[in-house]
Amino acid sequence: MGRLVLIVSVLLLIVTAAVAQAAPTVRIGGLFAATGPASFLGEPERNTLEMLVQEMNAAGGVNGAKIELFIYDTQGDVTKAVQLATKLIKNDKVVAIIGPSTTGESMAVIPLAQRERIPLISCAAGVKITEPVKAWVFKTPANDQVAAEKIYNYAAKKGQKRIALLTVSDSFGSSGREQLKALAAKKGFTIVADEVFSPKDTDMTPQLTKIRAANPAAIICWGTNPGPAVVTRNMRQLGIITPLYQSHGVASKKFIELAGASSAEGVTLPAGKLAVYDIISKKDPQAKLLREYDQAYRKKYGVEASTFGGYAYDGFQLVLAAILNSGATPGKIRKGIEQIHKMVGVSGVFTMSPTEHNGLDLSAFEMVQVSKGDWVLAR
Repeated sequence: MGRLVLIVSVLLLIVTAAVAQAAPTVRIGGLFAATGPASFLGEPERNTLEMLVQEMNAAGGVNGAKIELFIYDTQGDVTKAVQLATKLIKNDKVVAIIGPSTTGESMAVIPLAQRERIPLISCAAGVKITEPVKAWVFKTPANDQVAAEKIYNYAAKKGQKRIALLTVSDSFGSSGREQLKALAAKKGFTIVADEVFSPKDTDMTPQLTKIRAANPAAIICWGTNPGPAVVTRNMRQLGIITPLYQSHGVASKKFIELAGASSAEGVTLPAGKLAVYDIISKKDPQAKLLREYDQAYRKKYGVEASTFGGYAYDGFQLVLAAILNSGATPGKIRKGIEQIHKMVGVSGVFTMSPTEHNGLDLSAFEMVQVSKGDWVLAR
């Protein structure tokens, strides 16, 4: 009897080992500001990644391997982002990290990703994340330089050459301000006012009063909520009717909700096509994917998908495509991402290379405008 038990035990060990060997996992990490001031970015990013991994595993995984997902909430804190990225790499042994949500966090984590040779696919827009190119760092939102150029091209058509800047003093705002000032000189715009606000400011009346005195043809506000919503409300309270442009950092319905539909009426900004997928051409290469993503997100979470969740969607698709084409080690994923050509995503159509780690151009954005509490195409 004892010998039979021993034989059965050995057989079970052999079968268990064989199953484990036949069913490897691919460990992927996520770093998102799911709570805190930047939760409007991180929550949809986290939700999207969880949804996609669940769908992928239900369909059999990638190359026969299930995806094991490790997601941590940075709360938008730079120090926590670095600590949690270290945990993902050292403890969880992930082969790639999607996130963080903000430019400041991403810049803080980059040295770690570079040193440990782990692909980092940031969900933040700052141009310095990928320029100059860093071997192990990629990003899915279009560069703020592209968004700035999109605004200027539109303003030029409207004959608005005297521009006032109002930017937030964090990493995202500082990068945007730098790009706006550099492009203004190249494109023949004059910066007549250059004001800054803190991420925690709750009243921008002093800055807007100075801007009004400069008599600009248009105002460009650059930041992420809630600041830009405060700026929008303050402008209406002060009776300032100067055209207002916001950055892609507020390209979700949350901005309209925070600013108030009446205050936000007429505000114009560059946004990913997800915000207006139901009114863009059905021939657009992104149209089908955008509709499917929004419908899947609504079904699972009960609310519409956001542009920010799309950043995580694209990050996962980049990693997945790289694994399918090259393999599931960090080095193969990095190489695979650099070989991606015309991959249709939520944020645009990506073409990567060893010298291009963002892969998007002006076609990633549509100029949109708030009309009756919703987005329409700006004309």
